[in-house]
Amino acid sequence: MTLKTAKILYWISTSIIALFIIPGIFFLNTKMAIDGIQHLGLPYWFHIELGIGKFIGAVLLILPFTPKRIKEWAYVGLGIDFLSATIGLVAVDGAKGGSFAPLVFFAILLVSYICYHKIKGDD
Repeated sequence: MTLKTAKILYWISTSIIALFIIPGIFFLNTKMAIDGIQHLGLPYWFHIELGIGKFIGAVLLILPFTPKRIKEWAYVGLGIDFLSATIGLVAVDGAKGGSFAPLVFFAILLVSYICYHKIKGDD
Protein backbone atom coordinates (compact mmCIF):
# COMPACT_ATOMS: atom_id res chain seq x y z
CA MET A 1 0.00 0.00 0.00
CA THR A 2 1.41 3.38 -0.96
CA LEU A 3 1.49 6.27 1.45
CA LYS A 4 -1.06 8.16 -0.64
CA THR A 5 -3.45 5.19 -0.58
CA ALA A 6 -2.95 4.84 3.19
CA LYS A 7 -3.80 8.52 3.72
CA ILE A 8 -6.96 8.26 1.62
CA LEU A 9 -8.09 5.06 3.36
CA TYR A 10 -7.25 6.54 6.76
CA TRP A 11 -9.36 9.65 6.24
CA ILE A 12 -12.27 7.75 4.69
CA SER A 13 -12.39 5.10 7.43
CA THR A 14 -11.80 7.56 10.27
CA SER A 15 -14.48 9.90 8.88
CA ILE A 16 -17.00 7.05 8.70
CA ILE A 17 -16.32 6.16 12.33
CA ALA A 18 -16.55 9.81 13.41
CA LEU A 19 -19.74 10.44 11.42
CA PHE A 20 -21.29 7.34 12.98
CA ILE A 21 -20.35 8.17 16.59
CA ILE A 22 -20.14 11.96 17.04
CA PRO A 23 -23.79 12.81 16.28
CA GLY A 24 -24.88 10.11 18.75
CA ILE A 25 -24.13 12.41 21.68
CA PHE A 26 -27.21 14.43 20.70
CA PHE A 27 -29.48 11.36 20.82
CA LEU A 28 -28.51 9.83 24.17
CA ASN A 29 -31.86 10.67 25.75
CA THR A 30 -34.10 9.55 22.91
CA LYS A 31 -36.63 6.79 23.55
CA MET A 32 -34.92 4.53 21.00
CA ALA A 33 -31.50 4.85 22.69
CA ILE A 34 -32.91 4.31 26.18
CA ASP A 35 -34.99 1.32 25.03
CA GLY A 36 -31.91 -0.18 23.40
CA ILE A 37 -29.79 0.06 26.53
CA GLN A 38 -32.65 -1.33 28.66
CA HIS A 39 -33.06 -4.20 26.19
CA LEU A 40 -29.46 -5.19 26.89
CA GLY A 41 -30.06 -4.94 30.64
CA LEU A 42 -27.54 -2.16 31.16
CA PRO A 43 -28.08 0.73 33.61
CA TYR A 44 -28.89 4.24 32.38
CA TRP A 45 -25.78 5.76 33.96
CA PHE A 46 -23.60 3.38 31.94
CA HIS A 47 -25.39 4.45 28.77
CA ILE A 48 -24.53 8.11 29.47
CA GLU A 49 -20.94 7.29 30.44
CA LEU A 50 -20.41 5.16 27.35
CA GLY A 51 -21.99 7.77 25.06
CA ILE A 52 -19.71 10.52 26.37
CA GLY A 53 -16.64 8.26 26.17
CA LYS A 54 -17.40 7.25 22.58
CA PHE A 55 -17.90 10.91 21.62
CA ILE A 56 -14.53 11.87 23.12
CA GLY A 57 -12.81 8.91 21.45
CA ALA A 58 -14.22 9.75 18.01
CA VAL A 59 -13.22 13.40 18.35
CA LEU A 60 -9.69 12.36 19.34
CA LEU A 61 -9.44 10.11 16.27
CA ILE A 62 -10.55 12.79 13.85
CA LEU A 63 -8.28 15.56 15.19
CA PRO A 64 -4.92 15.38 13.39
CA PHE A 65 -2.98 16.96 16.27
CA THR A 66 -4.03 14.39 18.89
CA PRO A 67 -0.90 12.90 20.49
CA LYS A 68 -0.10 9.40 19.27
CA ARG A 69 -0.47 7.68 22.66
CA ILE A 70 -3.85 9.32 23.29
CA LYS A 71 -5.02 8.28 19.82
CA GLU A 72 -3.94 4.70 20.58
CA TRP A 73 -6.14 4.68 23.67
CA ALA A 74 -9.05 6.05 21.64
CA TYR A 75 -8.64 3.17 19.18
CA VAL A 76 -8.54 0.66 22.05
CA GLY A 77 -11.61 2.12 23.74
CA LEU A 78 -13.68 2.17 20.56
CA GLY A 79 -12.51 -1.32 19.64
CA ILE A 80 -13.57 -2.66 23.04
CA ASP A 81 -16.91 -0.89 22.65
CA PHE A 82 -17.63 -2.46 19.24
CA LEU A 83 -16.58 -5.93 20.39
CA SER A 84 -18.56 -5.62 23.64
CA ALA A 85 -21.62 -4.45 21.71
CA THR A 86 -21.41 -7.56 19.54
CA ILE A 87 -21.03 -9.84 22.57
CA GLY A 88 -23.95 -8.14 24.33
CA LEU A 89 -26.23 -8.35 21.31
CA VAL A 90 -25.42 -12.01 20.71
CA ALA A 91 -25.92 -12.82 24.40
CA VAL A 92 -29.33 -11.12 24.52
CA ASP A 93 -30.73 -11.65 21.01
CA GLY A 94 -28.83 -14.70 19.83
CA ALA A 95 -26.71 -15.04 16.71
CA LYS A 96 -28.90 -13.00 14.35
CA GLY A 97 -27.56 -10.93 11.48
CA GLY A 98 -28.10 -7.62 13.26
CA SER A 99 -26.20 -8.83 16.30
CA PHE A 100 -22.98 -8.67 14.29
CA ALA A 101 -23.46 -5.12 12.93
CA PRO A 102 -20.91 -3.63 15.37
CA LEU A 103 -18.25 -5.86 13.77
CA VAL A 104 -18.66 -3.85 10.54
CA PHE A 105 -17.60 -0.73 12.42
CA PHE A 106 -14.84 -2.68 14.16
CA ALA A 107 -13.48 -3.63 10.72
CA ILE A 108 -13.63 0.02 9.60
CA LEU A 109 -11.84 0.99 12.82
CA LEU A 110 -9.12 -1.58 12.04
CA VAL A 111 -8.61 -0.08 8.58
CA SER A 112 -8.23 3.35 10.18
CA TYR A 113 -5.77 1.99 12.76
CA ILE A 114 -3.62 0.13 10.23
CA CYS A 115 -3.51 3.12 7.89
CA TYR A 116 -2.71 5.47 10.78
CA HIS A 117 0.39 3.45 11.57
CA LYS A 118 1.33 3.22 7.89
CA ILE A 119 1.16 7.02 7.64
CA LYS A 120 3.21 7.47 10.84
CA GLY A 121 5.81 4.99 9.58
CA ASP A 122 5.17 2.49 12.38
CA ASP A 123 4.27 -0.44 10.13
